[in-house]
Amino acid sequence: MVPHVVVLNGGSSSGKSSLAGELVRLLPGTWLRLNVDTLIDALPPAFDEVEGGLVLGLDGSVSTGPEFARVESAWMRGVATIAAEVPVVVEDGFLSGPVGQERWREALAGLDVLWVGVRCAADVAEARERARGDRIGGMARAQAEAVHAGIGYDLEVDTGALSPDAAAAVVASAVVDRT
Repeated sequence: MVPHVVVLNGGSSSGKSSLAGELVRLLPGTWLRLNVDTLIDALPPAFDEVEGGLVLGLDGSVSTGPEFARVESAWMRGVATIAAEVPVVVEDGFLSGPVGQERWREALAGLDVLWVGVRCAADVAEARERARGDRIGGMARAQAEAVHAGIGYDLEVDTGALSPDAAAAVVASAVVDRT
């Protein structure tokens, strides 16, 4: 069975977006691409002031609380509803570790999911972060390994060693092989 969902988990500037863009181009049929940044961008400007919200620290740290978890859970259920009809590539960073993956597992229950770890060395992610100029400094280094701690994957790709199209080809092959 072709997976309903491909979940790409990686830290900031790990290459998830470039990989996802190539992946939806390579996969057969229509695949939607959904990114946790879309959820974050949809939050009200003062959400960092909401108790239990989402706070991006000046040092690149990210803190989330119960209110963010509530909003994120609703978003996850929405993604699952879409994925039941149209396959989805999800870009995320499991800032809450295995708890985050378990929340996705619960939301995606009944759907076939391919779990992909998107890795690169912290130095590579940090260089990408500096080149982009649209991220808080230190976020990429802080998340490079932290988002992978305790997470189980079907497949991992190193975007420091592979181009986005080569990494996407590896993931696309794994999707096709599951049919």
